[in-house]
Amino acid sequence: MKKFNFRKVLDGLTAASPVGSIGGGSGSGAGGSVHPGGTAGAAGTPREEIQETLTSDYFQICKTVRHGFPYLPTALAFDPVQKILAIGTRTGAIRILGRPGVDCYCQHESGAAVLQLQFLINEGALVSACADDALHLWNLRQKRPAILHSLKFNRERITYCHLPFQSKWLYVGTERGNTHIVNIESFILSGYVIMWNKAIELSTKTHPGPVVHLSDSPRDEGKLLIGYENGTIVFWDLRSKRADLRAYYDEAIHSVAWHHEGKQFMCSHSDGSLTLWNLKSPNRPFQTTIPHGKVQRDGKKPESCKPILKVEYKTCKNSEPFVIFSGGLSYDKPCRRPSLTIMHGKAITVLEMDHPIVDFLTLCETPYPNEFQEPYAVVVLLEKDLIVVDLTQSNFPIFENPYPIDIHESPVTCTEYFADCPPDLIPVLYSVGAKHKKQGYSNKEWPISGGAWNLGAQTYPEIIITGHADGSVKFWDASAITLQMLYKLKTSKVFEKQKVGEGKATAEIVEEDPFAVQMMYWCPESRIFCVAGVSAYVIVYRFSKHEVNTEIASLEVRLQCEVEDIITPEPETNPPFPDASSQLPSLKSLSGSANTVACEGTMKDSIPCLSVKARPVRMPPGYQADLVIQLVWVDGEPPQQITSLAVNSAYGLVAFGNCSGLAVVDFMQKTVLLSMGTLDLYGSSDPYQRQPRSPRKSRQFAAGLTELSDSPVSLELERCKSPTSDHVNGHCTSPTSQSCSSGKRLSSADVSRANRRGPGRPPFRKAQSAACMEISLPVTTEENRENSFSRSRSSSVSSIDRDSKEAITALYFMESFARKNDSAVSSCLWVGTGLGMVIILSLNLPASDNLRQSEPVVVSPSGTVLTLKGAVLTFACLDCMGTLTHQPYEVWRDPHSADDGDKTRKRKLVMHSPSSSQDMGDHQFAVICSEKQAKVFSLPSQTCLYVHNITETSFLLRADVVTLCNSVCLACFCANGHIMTLSLPSLRPLLDINYLPVTDMRIARTFCFTNEGQALYLSSPTEIQRLTYSQEMCDNLQDMLGDLFTPVETPEAQNRGFLKGLFGGSGQAFDREELFGEATAGKASRSLAQHIPGSGGIEGVRGAAGGVIGDLTRARIALDERGQKLGELDERTASMMASAEAFSKHAHEVMLKYKDKKWYQF
Repeated sequence: MKKFNFRKVLDGLTAASPVGSIGGGSGSGAGGSVHPGGTAGAAGTPREEIQETLTSDYFQICKTVRHGFPYLPTALAFDPVQKILAIGTRTGAIRILGRPGVDCYCQHESGAAVLQLQFLINEGALVSACADDALHLWNLRQKRPAILHSLKFNRERITYCHLPFQSKWLYVGTERGNTHIVNIESFILSGYVIMWNKAIELSTKTHPGPVVHLSDSPRDEGKLLIGYENGTIVFWDLRSKRADLRAYYDEAIHSVAWHHEGKQFMCSHSDGSLTLWNLKSPNRPFQTTIPHGKVQRDGKKPESCKPILKVEYKTCKNSEPFVIFSGGLSYDKPCRRPSLTIMHGKAITVLEMDHPIVDFLTLCETPYPNEFQEPYAVVVLLEKDLIVVDLTQSNFPIFENPYPIDIHESPVTCTEYFADCPPDLIPVLYSVGAKHKKQGYSNKEWPISGGAWNLGAQTYPEIIITGHADGSVKFWDASAITLQMLYKLKTSKVFEKQKVGEGKATAEIVEEDPFAVQMMYWCPESRIFCVAGVSAYVIVYRFSKHEVNTEIASLEVRLQCEVEDIITPEPETNPPFPDASSQLPSLKSLSGSANTVACEGTMKDSIPCLSVKARPVRMPPGYQADLVIQLVWVDGEPPQQITSLAVNSAYGLVAFGNCSGLAVVDFMQKTVLLSMGTLDLYGSSDPYQRQPRSPRKSRQFAAGLTELSDSPVSLELERCKSPTSDHVNGHCTSPTSQSCSSGKRLSSADVSRANRRGPGRPPFRKAQSAACMEISLPVTTEENRENSFSRSRSSSVSSIDRDSKEAITALYFMESFARKNDSAVSSCLWVGTGLGMVIILSLNLPASDNLRQSEPVVVSPSGTVLTLKGAVLTFACLDCMGTLTHQPYEVWRDPHSADDGDKTRKRKLVMHSPSSSQDMGDHQFAVICSEKQAKVFSLPSQTCLYVHNITETSFLLRADVVTLCNSVCLACFCANGHIMTLSLPSLRPLLDINYLPVTDMRIARTFCFTNEGQALYLSSPTEIQRLTYSQEMCDNLQDMLGDLFTPVETPEAQNRGFLKGLFGGSGQAFDREELFGEATAGKASRSLAQHIPGSGGIEGVRGAAGGVIGDLTRARIALDERGQKLGELDERTASMMASAEAFSKHAHEVMLKYKDKKWYQF
């Protein structure tokens, strides 16, 4: 453990360290610097030496696990022996699922869509066919699957693959109608090809189309059934290389399914029909049905329906066979939802789905195709869901899904991650959440039960919270790299429902998803939870185990501020423009009669965006709304969306800010303490010296704008411009550029135009998922709801908007030194703004707990203002020993406990944490990080001890002070994709990796760090990706991941009986090796397909050096080399044998020549 001396470290950094910048040099700032007078104040020994235990060896980044539903799924496969499921996606990803905890994600490097997946049943391997016409063989006998072989087709496009059970030869159908055969072991193409022109009759003049189906006969493995798109079916004899029979149908084929005896097969067609064929009479189908077609009165064929995309024909020993298909509904019901039809005997059941069906599979008791199948479940893969239907019960219930695949039930708008939280929280949240479980599920065990998973060494509790577009909040147990939902909170329940048709008459500011969660703040110790919604409201929740019936307390806050605002006592001088003063803490005193008279009937004033329920509301156990705070319209101007939020249970205060200013509310006394414009927070300490304007000037609207844009303020702002206006790749991506521009002042003509939703002013954007919520918030449209990057900044954002709208971007309650001459810590609120200003507000709380409910809390500016470059993102406080001090909190107690109903219970407060720092010492360190730089200040001297310029050309999206290995560091995520960590307090760079390109604003919106080296982000609209930046966790990851492959005995085939063996075909005698091997079939054309070995080069080993993959790749290279050497050895051995034979021959000749001669005759 090394001790760092402040001065020595800084001297070393200044002299030797590289510039602390990522994006091409920080220009002015070195990696660290001490200001003159860095040791001013009480410079005792503790200040001189801080033990910093973290070094760069503690950090390494790797992805750990991905949760959620696979985004844009395309393919499905199931191993009936291993009981694991694989799902392929349009982005080239494969998710492999087994028992809960067994969840593996792998990705094709090409990113090509997965067309089809085929398990090598009970072999621990999987074949994927992709849209770039490549086949890949994945090894699943390792925790992180890797590609062993690839085969890239050059001249033909892959359309269908089939791998018979216990075969090593894969049939591959192509768009040209040809069928190729691939050896799975070597991934080399056989010379045996079934050409389309050989398969169809010579008299046929048209091409049969692509191969849409391949399967070998259950009765005889030497016969292959080939289905072509145009309706042609060929039964090909592999031995004699000719067609045994051909069948034709005048509708296109989508899929084919065998009866297990191999005498019949069923086809599904594009007209919604099912045809059943008998091999003995292939001229026409012996049965044709259109299951959902209306029967015509005159005896004609039923009318055609939508295509049946897939059919499965599964037999049962003791009941009628199951015919299961997707699609095939009647055209005359256009509003019918996608459905799966189950025909069992004469009963037809239609299961309607919430989303389009991508694929489905019937799970059967046996892997052998020539036995009674005995189906027991159907796995249905939908576009946004995965369901499993129980076939063993007549009402076909679905199984309760144990996977966290409903993350996206409503689009995710924000996330928070808490590692190492109090251990009692998870069982408590689960107990209140378990009561909401749905009924009606199958009582059977979840059938996808393969793989093995153990808890691993990591045991600390973790909780992930997701906020959603419909106002719901979900709490998830994320311990030990799993994910399980604990509890769901619906924040929209505190508001009245919007009645249809009232949309234009209300004060709503968003067209869709008015309850979308924009920001969350949770204190795990006190269990206080706070949420900020897109409709400019804040709800404070308390946790209770008891159900209550109570009214919801609500407050309204008026928060609007312009640069030229001035407080004036004469109401008649207030102009009828939306610039009314809002500095006063009173709630409704400012809605003067002058304003309402001026624009009677058109101007909304002092009304909130939503209506809180006025009647008593039943609140079940769990989180119960304690207070709703709503920002109101001011003179026709809607309230701005909230940009920062903080709560403190010990103080009983909630603070939130937006582009207009800051509000502080006492949620214990239900009063507003402060409602003030950002500029007024500075008082006389405003570094920009913005002068208030005369209200008379603001009447001349155009003149006022001109003066503003020409004022010295704009020049000053341009000089130290906030990175909120930075652009990356032409996109504005700064997290602080909220929709401030929509607060632009309008003339009365503009107001009426805005009401008409004309071009003068865009409507407010709807609340969108984090998949696309823009960081700059001009209007978004429906098509980029799923996956848009930010559009460019709205043209209305100008220097006028920037200097009149200084957003509150960070808030932090802490026990701190508010002023330079303070000798003891006091309660403070630290406020960070979009211009890099830090304002400290003093909180004067009642001295005793008894007076807390009655005495007022006083909030006042301390006069202290600190500055950074860029919008402030985060605060933290270290004690004099460099230990992170926890914010004060109240220990949780049930507000509705039955033990004692009186409210005189004493609150148990924890003011300083950890307890070892009860004596805060004579100083502390304040850590402040902005979009551009990090600074560490010594308090109370307010000396900047360390500064680190993080980036010049980009900006930070997220920064968090986190604990790791009993120490503390600053973790940062930059818009250019870099993830960094800095030591504290010295801000030494410990980690800097260009790891995660911000390809979508979803990543920027949802990325968050937490303790113990963990982080997460939404990798797609439906999936959470977790990663670690801890070397220790990277090293232990293999132990934590589940095993996909477990040794299982393949079930034995049923005894076929003497007669069946005698007359049931010659399937068992078929030798594919003899037929398809190189000796008989020859080699395939080299130009047809190219074999690519798996990622086993030296680079592959380096990339996977830490773990099983590295060992396997090294082993595979060694095997390849060994094979090569063995080949060379064979050649050498052969040549040695030849030379030995020659030598033996010569020796024999010599022996015969001299056989009869005596020794002395030589």
